[in-house]
Amino acid sequence: MEDLNSIKTFAQLNLNSWLIRQCQTFGVKTPTEIQKSIIPHVLNEEDCIGCAKTGSGKTLAFALPILQKWCQDPYGIFALVLTPTRELAYQIGDQFLVLGKVMNLRVSIITGGMDMVDQGKELAKKPHIVIATPGRLADHLDTCDTFSLARIKFLVLDEADRLLSGIFDEQMRTIFAAVPKQKQTLLFSATMTDTLEQVKTITKKQVFVWESKQDVATVDELDQYYVLCPYDVKDGYLVETVRLYREKSDHGAIVIFTDTCRSCQVLTMMLNDIGLKTVALHGMISQRQRLAALSQFKSNVVRILVATDVASRGLDIAGVELVINYNIPPAPKDYIHRVGRTARAGRYGNAISLVTPYDIQLLKDIEAATGAKLEEFVVNGKKVSEIYMQVSVTKREAEIRLDETEFNAKKMINKRKKLILNGKTPEEADDIIKKIEEKNALKIEKRKFAGSNNGEGKKRKYGGEERSEGEGKKRKKPLGGKLFDGKSVTLGGIGKKGKVKKKNMTLEEEDGEYNENDRGSSKGGESLDEKIAKLKQKTGGSLGKGNKTGSKRNERKQNTLSDERFLNNSTKKKNKKKNSDINGNVNDTKEVVGDSYDIQRRKADLDEMKDLLGI
Repeated sequence: MEDLNSIKTFAQLNLNSWLIRQCQTFGVKTPTEIQKSIIPHVLNEEDCIGCAKTGSGKTLAFALPILQKWCQDPYGIFALVLTPTRELAYQIGDQFLVLGKVMNLRVSIITGGMDMVDQGKELAKKPHIVIATPGRLADHLDTCDTFSLARIKFLVLDEADRLLSGIFDEQMRTIFAAVPKQKQTLLFSATMTDTLEQVKTITKKQVFVWESKQDVATVDELDQYYVLCPYDVKDGYLVETVRLYREKSDHGAIVIFTDTCRSCQVLTMMLNDIGLKTVALHGMISQRQRLAALSQFKSNVVRILVATDVASRGLDIAGVELVINYNIPPAPKDYIHRVGRTARAGRYGNAISLVTPYDIQLLKDIEAATGAKLEEFVVNGKKVSEIYMQVSVTKREAEIRLDETEFNAKKMINKRKKLILNGKTPEEADDIIKKIEEKNALKIEKRKFAGSNNGEGKKRKYGGEERSEGEGKKRKKPLGGKLFDGKSVTLGGIGKKGKVKKKNMTLEEEDGEYNENDRGSSKGGESLDEKIAKLKQKTGGSLGKGNKTGSKRNERKQNTLSDERFLNNSTKKKNKKKNSDINGNVNDTKEVVGDSYDIQRRKADLDEMKDLLGI
């Protein structure tokens, strides 16, 4: 330990002067602990395993000694670096290019999402360093013989715990069969302890293992918080948390992690709709879109990134001040990698996790694994209630728009490919895919027409014709306005007294007289029509005040508009000013007026019916 403390410069690590100059060009003047420990052993041709906190400089710990060995005997392919994600592969490739620019280093990045023919031509030219994801490299090894890995001197597994977790086992076997036995193997990760014994079995020679000796798995510069929130109101708490942070820091970048590609895309659309400029990064978009989103975020064109765990490992983005966990990851090590996107290289950062009552045990597991106690970040529930209506409606619209696109098309293509590779004929694969698509379409229909009071898949009658709620209608932007408009924070749809105004309310919402579920059935098990028939017998054919007889009511029932649609349309003129207050403009909606039909009497009739029927 004393020897390590005495090392203050890269020159003391016996690195070439040109490498030291290149490090100084991007501001790296002093080696970190893992660099002090690993670099001498790599130069001594030993296999090494390095486990250190996120942002501790693991990439330079293997890149610098590899380049020093390469410049002594430059040929291709000299080293192979494997990573679990495409974005990390491109980031490592950029660092190799910067370091080796003065020596004309040639780097090839082999990942999915790009043209295989172009990649094959690039590999045939024998680049000095190959950085790849396991799946695409294994495809090249299986399908072409234009390149060979038989002469590589270094095999590097970055984020080794992920690569050896079992997900890439088949591809890793293909790659290990293609590389020589006489090579140096270097493995790095921030969470190595769970696979340490498995990793040791890969190498045949003496292995040097270096692991940081601190009790806390996260860096000291990271402040960690949690927000307690109900599960169904999580979106409101997310928006309010972002708003509170934006009040303190206008320029800091924010990364929001979620669990699925669909959730990532929906949140991105929702945040953009309410005025927060956001980009998405997940596996269901093309590689070019992923690189474009990452480029926008790194250049501060967009300051909010919503991502799945593809962005949780290795990415070093300067300026990320806040990481928000929209979903608590099931494995504590995934949490460590997520929050490691901030507070890197000595900078300070914050991490906030949205915790529901179902996540308490996960939170305890994270605290036990990291050795750090999370503090509560208090969010005002009243502020959330003011914006929740607008946030929830905006998210629902985003889900509907997403369902109308072919969002799962890429997933189905990959599924078909796997089925064929597993021995299915193309016809059998197509049949399986068709069944899956039909099942997904049914789920989408249920989501589209489900309401908070209606139940899934409920349908309503319009003019004697049964069709799904909302079918054929042009959706309008509910509540109008944006929560965020530039730097100012404007709460569209919020009245002066802090209450959310409702637009085009149904009769039940406005006067408590209408219930969607009661149209087909009632609490007692009898249908509404049966109760009305009994009520007619008791009242002599009259349903309430005035001269509204049963026969006239039946005539109105045969009208092409249902009662609810009739009342909503006929009250639009009365609510016109209210809509103007909400949206900032007036909806020019035509009135639908019945044959001298009295709205107030109709309401009184329904009120009396409700009391008599016990609805």
